[in-house]
Amino acid sequence: MLLHFQRHGQGEPLVILHGLFGTLDNWGAQTKALSEHFDVIAADLRNHGRSPHTDEMNYAAMSQDLLDLLDHLQLKRINLMGHSMGGKAAMQFALDHPERVARLIVVDIAPVTYTARHNDVITGLKQIDLATLKSRGDADRILAEHVDSVATRAFLLKNLYRNQDKQFAWRMNLPVLEQHYAEIGAAPKGEAYTGPVLFIKGGDSDYLQAEHQQPIQQLFPTAGFKIIAGAGHLPHVEKPTAFTRLVEKFLADN
Repeated sequence: MLLHFQRHGQGEPLVILHGLFGTLDNWGAQTKALSEHFDVIAADLRNHGRSPHTDEMNYAAMSQDLLDLLDHLQLKRINLMGHSMGGKAAMQFALDHPERVARLIVVDIAPVTYTARHNDVITGLKQIDLATLKSRGDADRILAEHVDSVATRAFLLKNLYRNQDKQFAWRMNLPVLEQHYAEIGAAPKGEAYTGPVLFIKGGDSDYLQAEHQQPIQQLFPTAGFKIIAGAGHLPHVEKPTAFTRLVEKFLADN
């Protein structure tokens, strides 16, 4: 499987992986900013965006997908950054292939198993009948019955597009994401990665907790931590300037 990707800029390679229900487009502002100093490769993970759909959805498979992409691009060693599900995929890749990762940045996620957090989201998305859907506004009204946050609904509905028959369709493979949700919530596994690692937490997010420090140190003993105040689970979107500054400093100092 070859993941869909976009590439911008010059310099050391920096690969960016998005989160669950996302696409590489979610990183557009950061891609633009970071490409001033880096060769930025933003990828759609399997069953997301414009990457292929498949019945398999777990971190071992996502790690292999990234390996295949790097081999295709003839990149021997990269800086790697991932958010949420993409952060877990990035962690798994660093554990599987430490020789390919120069530096690792993990955004607002820990290497632990999470309980279900997206039941309302999945229920709401499934209520949208694509065959009869007339507009994005209609989709938003249906989704609003299950998801209160306007920003979250806008994020989710970026997955809507019109196919060649002019019918609404999802970029994401929603049935497979629902079926394998427990695997998406699972923790990455492997021997410790000892290269430079930075965990970035949104100050208002509850995805990274104090009790996660021990499992982080077990797998990533050199890990450092930064908190972006006033940001939630999407600190790269909510506080873009502060986020870019942290990333650039970490990569420059290590």
